[in-house]
Amino acid sequence: MIRIRDLKKVYGKTPALAIAQLEIGDGEMFGLVGNNGAGKTTMFRLILDLIEATGGEVQIKSMPVQKHEDWKMITGSYLDEGFLIDYLSPSEYLSFVGRLHGWSADDYSRFYLSLEGFCADELLNGKKPIRSLSQGNKNKIGIVAALMGNPEIVILDEPFAHLDPSSQIILKRLLKKINSERGTTLLISSHDLTHVTEVCNRIVLLEEGLILKDLHTAGGTLGELEAYFSKA
Repeated sequence: MIRIRDLKKVYGKTPALAIAQLEIGDGEMFGLVGNNGAGKTTMFRLILDLIEATGGEVQIKSMPVQKHEDWKMITGSYLDEGFLIDYLSPSEYLSFVGRLHGWSADDYSRFYLSLEGFCADELLNGKKPIRSLSQGNKNKIGIVAALMGNPEIVILDEPFAHLDPSSQIILKRLLKKINSERGTTLLISSHDLTHVTEVCNRIVLLEEGLILKDLHTAGGTLGELEAYFSKA
């Protein structure tokens, strides 16, 4: 599904990412962990062709992302509030995203029911512009937009940040559901090791732009990660 070869990003003389080879298969729930500056967001931005690589290539379904556009139709993502149109209300913004996918009102209604209460009615139907919302509610709107259109791939950077405990639990359940029912490939970064080990069946640890560990999640994975970060 996603193939990375000799991918490099350098800012000035400072290397930010250097991945010789990485493949993420169809239907994987892939987690990315690392301290601040490890290269997590850089990697996601390169996969989404939001920044130019210094070298190497990312392919989605055998399509180099720098040379093709079709992969965008099967990929949903939310990395930060820059993805939002913040002068719109949540309902205006989500209606806009729905129209991009050719959705009808019935399509949106079915989608809303599938969210299992992740977003309250007063948030989705509120009149305030997105820019006036709390950071947690902005993240909710961004995540919901990323899931619209039933994408084959969903990329989320720190999706659990700023969410209340109830929303974190619902989101974990929702992500597992779309993976099990639709086979959606999920790429998730998180500073919360508990969340990422609960959701993801594979976790890559980045440090200074390099892959240090590539783990298949098992009973001891959380302890292994905690032991690493306690020494970092």
